[in-house]
Amino acid sequence: MFDNLSDRLGGVFKRLRGKGRLTPADVDEVMGEIRTALLEADVNVGVVRNVVERIRVQAVGTQVSEALDPGQQIIKIVNAELIAMLGGETLKITYASHPPTVVLMAGLQGSGKTTSAAKLAAWFRSQGRNPLLVGADLQRPAAVEQLRVLGAQIGVPVFSIAGDPVATAAAGLAEAQRLGRDVLIVDTAGRLAIDTEMMQQVADISKAVSPHYTFLVVDAMTGQDAVTVAKAFDETLAISGVILSKLDGDARGGAALSVKEVIGKPIAFAATGEKIDAFEQFHPDRMASRILGMGDVLTLIEQAEKVFEKDQAEATAAKLMDGEFTLEDFLDQLQQLKKMGSLSSVMGMLPGMPKEAKDAQISDDMVKVTEAIIRSMTAEERRKPEIINGSRRTRIAKGSGTQVSDVNKLVKQFSEMQKMMKRLGGGSGGKGSGKGGKGSGRGGLGAMFGGPPGAAHGGASGDIDLAAALGSRLSPR
Repeated sequence: MFDNLSDRLGGVFKRLRGKGRLTPADVDEVMGEIRTALLEADVNVGVVRNVVERIRVQAVGTQVSEALDPGQQIIKIVNAELIAMLGGETLKITYASHPPTVVLMAGLQGSGKTTSAAKLAAWFRSQGRNPLLVGADLQRPAAVEQLRVLGAQIGVPVFSIAGDPVATAAAGLAEAQRLGRDVLIVDTAGRLAIDTEMMQQVADISKAVSPHYTFLVVDAMTGQDAVTVAKAFDETLAISGVILSKLDGDARGGAALSVKEVIGKPIAFAATGEKIDAFEQFHPDRMASRILGMGDVLTLIEQAEKVFEKDQAEATAAKLMDGEFTLEDFLDQLQQLKKMGSLSSVMGMLPGMPKEAKDAQISDDMVKVTEAIIRSMTAEERRKPEIINGSRRTRIAKGSGTQVSDVNKLVKQFSEMQKMMKRLGGGSGGKGSGKGGKGSGRGGLGAMFGGPPGAAHGGASGDIDLAAALGSRLSPR
């Protein structure tokens, strides 16, 4: 998501770099391109008009006209506007003084509402809470069974009784109180389109359970159509925030960039993949940073902290910087990296990562090829790749279903990375230097997975290397 918008804005800012002053004609041209970029991202027309006008007012101000680098000032203004469009501040969840904290889930059928309810329950569990799920979607066949299956996967009980959805929700609240559950999540019925019966039912359920939070689940793929849905639900329920589902899909981002401006309610959570744990609080500042190509190191660190053991990360970083990191170590790290999600999503959080690397040249298929090649090596070959001669390379290629050239490329790039990291270990990029800690050099992932020319030497692969990506939790907070 947001790739096209990011590319468009990147092109605008690239042309601004180096300009000593911005003329009125320059400002008009920039505003026109920003307007086009937002419209192509399927942002609501009224939202685009308001945002562009706010940017224009600031762009012609004294601060920009007298700035030594007006291009950077424009980027700063656009970044601030993107943060505002995406919700401003991260929604902070506060818990009821008398449990349970009740959360009502609403949305159209097919928006991912039931799955999002389970993902939200898993998120609450990760926060040390004990949620109970209530299946009050009695309209859609097998909706309750779907919720039970998902609940079993995450170890969260599901309550539901046949009959009336309102009575089911009220009984679920009583059950949560009886069991001492401190969070109650009520999944309600959806429709293919908004109708009077649906809105009345969800309003009645809301009255029955008095939710502390009402979240509207919106399919990020629906674009600015989501605005109409959000307005209708907000008029009935006074929603607390939006949960964006399918944020990892091939959408243009119009829903995310429109809903806050139109209904004044923030995006609270976002589903970033199909897995239950692919769900996180939505941080507008971090997403704006990603859109502008500045990465999202904080989220990368948080994801790494979930999958990497501290001792293991420290040992890996030390091996990297001492030049003792082997292909066996690299294979182990790949298994951990995969737990963080797709490689493309991880690459998207690295600041300075070029578009070529984030697109076709670095893919999850390349990870599979790399794994196959390493697994076809003997233990000694993984520890000492320098012993891999011609006959060994032929055997490894046959065993992994690849070409000898693929083996040659992997061995060469790994060797270059080892040398580079060893040099950094004894120089200014060594252990503990700056925010990158033991992984503050350049190169790494871009070099290993066929990044653009020069990536193996840090020329184009960004400021976060393999050690920083895999051992991010070493960085001082």
